[in-house]
Amino acid sequence: MYAIVSIAGQQFKVAKDQQIFVHRLQGDEGANIEFDNVLLAENEGKFKLGADLKGAKVSAKIVSHLKGDKVIVFKKKRRKGYKKKNGHRQQFTKIEITGISL
Repeated sequence: MYAIVSIAGQQFKVAKDQQIFVHRLQGDEGANIEFDNVLLAENEGKFKLGADLKGAKVSAKIVSHLKGDKVIVFKKKRRKGYKKKNGHRQQFTKIEITGISL
């Protein structure tokens, strides 16, 4: 059984006991959260989508908050003496899917 759910503006294919990284979510580590924006669900070869998914929820537990790898942004215009170096680390939340209820 798996579901496609929208979390923080992105779509993820999730299954029970799977751990995924999503953009930073509100909540403490160990807190339980629910996502009700389920787009598609598959159970034993049968698919449900649209109006069939009224009340469907995906429950998850926040495992940890962490930062991603550093991304270097370097801008340069040749022969002009212009150089600009900048770095960025994206904030992520690691969540574990605890259940999918249809």
